[in-house]
Amino acid sequence: MEFLLPILIFVLSYMTFWFIVSLIIKRNDVADFAWGLGFVLAAWFSFFYFGPSLKALIINTLVTIWGLRLAFHIYKRNINKPEDFRYQNWRNTWKYFYIRSYLQIFILQGILMFAILVPVSFINKYVSNLLLLDLVGIIVWMFGFYFESTADKQLSDFLHKPKNKGKLMTEGLWKYSRHPNYFGEVVQWWGLYLATLSISNGYLTIIGPLTITFFILFVSGIPLLEQKYKGRPDFEEYKKNTSIFVPLPQKK
Repeated sequence: MEFLLPILIFVLSYMTFWFIVSLIIKRNDVADFAWGLGFVLAAWFSFFYFGPSLKALIINTLVTIWGLRLAFHIYKRNINKPEDFRYQNWRNTWKYFYIRSYLQIFILQGILMFAILVPVSFINKYVSNLLLLDLVGIIVWMFGFYFESTADKQLSDFLHKPKNKGKLMTEGLWKYSRHPNYFGEVVQWWGLYLATLSISNGYLTIIGPLTITFFILFVSGIPLLEQKYKGRPDFEEYKKNTSIFVPLPQKK
């Protein structure tokens, strides 16, 4: 697994650059924009570092579509707005703020990015032919991409209507899951994992989809957003009737 070391160094250097940017503009939420873009750059770094193949080209293209769409979506969401509430809270409560910001936001995200990219790094390293399982993985990825991009657009359109100010989004895909965008994101990485199973020892790359699934479900994704709306009567009602993650029919 030592072949992964150059990718780790690249990713940590990339996140260090964005930490310096955050000091200059005094906004730690640039880490959110850097997240999607970092996957794109790191994927292509390993693609050219190890040497191209058709399968790797296809998989890296999928990562690029996902990462650029996400980065652009976050850029549009955050531009001309204050720093995200999560980062503001940490800015106001953390001791040794700059050290913790570097290690706990930027370096930690870099390590997570590296872990999640392990399946893509394997595909870039080991040349293999396109097989049926790879096509299944691509179809799974497309399903996840549809869910994430559609959910993000539905939420953005909802929030941009003045009549919805202060209201909770409970329509479209959000009627079936409280976090359909996160569901779609996780599904995409499981789809890419399927494409590694035709590679010798490819099953070991399960660390990638497991990492993003765990952190979205239990650490920095869903828990922080659920805490933000906790106690709101409309959210508590929505919470009782709507699946937290996997899209399901509402209870009533």
